[in-house]
Amino acid sequence: MTIKPGYDERLTNEDLAPLRSQTWGTYNIFAFWMSDVHSVGGYITAGSLFSLGLVSWQVLASLLVGILIVQLFCNLVAKPSQVTGTPYPVICRASFGVKGANIPAIIRGLIAVAWYGIQTYLASSAFMIVALRFYPELGPYADVATSGFVGLSSLGWASFMALWVIQALVFWRGMEAIRKFIDWAGPAVYVVMIALAAYLVAKAGIDKVGLSLGEVRYQGWDAVPVMLNAIALVVSYFSGPMLNFGDFSRYGKSFAAVKAGNVWGLPVNFIGFSLLTVITTSATLPVFGRLIIDPVETVSRIDNTYAVVLGAFTFMTATIGINIVANFVSPAFDFSNVAPQHISWRMGGMIAAVASIFITPWNLYNNPAVIHYTLDVLGGFIGPLFGILIADYYVVRRQHVVVDDLYSMSPTGRYWYTDGYNRAAILSVIPSALVPVLCAVVPALSGLANFSWFIGVGLGFATYVALMRRTPQAS
Repeated sequence: MTIKPGYDERLTNEDLAPLRSQTWGTYNIFAFWMSDVHSVGGYITAGSLFSLGLVSWQVLASLLVGILIVQLFCNLVAKPSQVTGTPYPVICRASFGVKGANIPAIIRGLIAVAWYGIQTYLASSAFMIVALRFYPELGPYADVATSGFVGLSSLGWASFMALWVIQALVFWRGMEAIRKFIDWAGPAVYVVMIALAAYLVAKAGIDKVGLSLGEVRYQGWDAVPVMLNAIALVVSYFSGPMLNFGDFSRYGKSFAAVKAGNVWGLPVNFIGFSLLTVITTSATLPVFGRLIIDPVETVSRIDNTYAVVLGAFTFMTATIGINIVANFVSPAFDFSNVAPQHISWRMGGMIAAVASIFITPWNLYNNPAVIHYTLDVLGGFIGPLFGILIADYYVVRRQHVVVDDLYSMSPTGRYWYTDGYNRAAILSVIPSALVPVLCAVVPALSGLANFSWFIGVGLGFATYVALMRRTPQAS
């Protein structure tokens, strides 16, 4: 890619520069969302919603409302990047300043590093199941007590690093390789999910399968707060990928193609996947004698070796898919944005990948208190950053961004503000993130925790608009 003359080298490289060719169509965006939804985490999240004590139609209604909200916000955040051809950290320069954009970039990058490690660890669990199925003599090496290092067994380390290398190889080949991977990974998971559901339903008997995974405890108006919580959970689950969706929508050949891909990838795909999930989970009770919400454990209990291998590799592929699209591409752009001269897109991704080893994600994942405070506190910043981005593009700038000035360090540039930082955006983040963080860590506010993303978006949006109106900037 040829970088336009005049762009400051401190703000650009070939990966961060505006795209000259945008080639992704509706199917590519649809496949992106399939990779994002079809994961062990997505499976457990969807299944948990059917365990809230609601009747099935109430759960489906909550899922639909929640995913339609996600679709709306994804369309909003997609447009500025698709129109300008720039990734998330670059479009943030319009609101935070050409230097200040590193603040939202680093925050998003740190969240991605934590989740990248956790998702790789979850995928490695499926890899271990396959290894032990074929080589049961490896059992002693799966014991942390006898062959463990910093909380993970020898076999666990081998499985984790194998998945780590596979993901790095896919990523290293670039965005075109990632596009090809997610184009087939999402549909492949669907094929196996349908086969798994059909197998379990056949063994259980269709009369033993339902769409409720728990006793119905809420009726009438009592169900409304529970449904609202379910809606909030759906939106919160997608909050990370939603924030940096511009990293992918920038490749869309048109905004219409991106919107169409969002329709198929979000409401249609998510509802279909959720129904498959609840049918499969429901069938585990009569087949295995207890309700199993982890799909990896479900396939490990099947008495057919080939089925176990196929299922394990499928969920491994699914987890690799979400990890690359949600937790590899994002920090690649984010960390590259910090020092474009020295950190390429590939180098940024590898920084995230290496950091994910040193945080020992298995210890993070296995300690609910640590994961709660670490990820919820970081997550408290996602809503405000989203609110500020949307407010800046649609309200302050009225959808007008001067792309060349996003790459200019000139004091006369529109996005220079004060020494490269927009104080209005930075000041907006502080109170807007404080409330969601308090909701996550203060027990008395725990009832608002599920709604912290919405609170952050609203506060970030309103505070930023108010401060920008007091200190108007050129658009």
